[in-house]
Amino acid sequence: MGVTDGVRLGDIELRNRLVTSSSLLGYGVANTGFYGMSPIAMLVPLRRFGAVTTRTLTVEPREGHFTTRDDWAPRELPGLLKRYARVLRGVDSGFINAFGWCNVGIRAYLRDYYPRTRDQRTIISLGGFSAEEFVTLVDTVNQAVPVDHIAAVEFNVSCHNVNFDFSRILDAVLADAVPRSNHPVILKLSPDVDYLDNARRAAAAGVSALTAINTVKALRMDPRTGRPLLANRFGGLSGRAIKPIGLRVVAELRDAGVALPIIATGGIRTVDDCREYFWAGADAVSLGSATWLASYPGYALAPLRALGVRRVLRAVERIPDPRQRSAALP
Repeated sequence: MGVTDGVRLGDIELRNRLVTSSSLLGYGVANTGFYGMSPIAMLVPLRRFGAVTTRTLTVEPREGHFTTRDDWAPRELPGLLKRYARVLRGVDSGFINAFGWCNVGIRAYLRDYYPRTRDQRTIISLGGFSAEEFVTLVDTVNQAVPVDHIAAVEFNVSCHNVNFDFSRILDAVLADAVPRSNHPVILKLSPDVDYLDNARRAAAAGVSALTAINTVKALRMDPRTGRPLLANRFGGLSGRAIKPIGLRVVAELRDAGVALPIIATGGIRTVDDCREYFWAGADAVSLGSATWLASYPGYALAPLRALGVRRVLRAVERIPDPRQRSAALP
């Protein structure tokens, strides 16, 4: 099930240089209606992307600050919206979220969702609180997914809304889990820690690529009560507001001599956004909340936004070689 007529980022094979960011499209397929998927995803064939990244999966199911349910009935919509209001808010040209790694667990994903996404190229995002958990996750994926049937696994060791200091386990994760993976490993970098040092450590450990960047740790409060808008108090800021930060991180990684392929994410929505990231040094780009959340709550606008996504796809599909980067974009 290898990729044909695609592109290579080191030992990672993609269908093209445009992927989707973790979490925004759930598990790559919905169980009921629109829930769990952006309405735009219903209008753009996900198999056309270089790869679709799953939400972060843990060893056991995890409620996080939200829920693992994905079978909401229409009559339950008011209660669902209340839940969303505690973990996702539109703020200052972006979004702030604190879902807290809510997910069904790696085994349920591999049993119930992965078999229905075989026509997509997939990056499975993995998250844990110890090297042992990452080893278990890698071993579970190795057992269920043959070599070359997915693009890569992504290690999320940079999430801001699970209240954990990942710097304590990074070295052990790199030493113990990376060599065990039958699939290429991508390390997801935070802009709030020493990403240059972490990138060098990743390269030395045999990581295949970097995702730059994860969300930016942020806080918003109700100006009338002083209460945080999110249930977790702090959350991760994404969307248009963090694009300049993402560009800076990618450029600094290249300026520092980091040679690993970089999948850039942060505020990307248009062809011009892709062009900027390629100029900064990215090898691929990822559409996140700036695209997939843009139509909420205006579902009627989803077809128009989907046309924009298709235009970006067509443009990026024409880039066969990273050395051609922006020159190849219309």
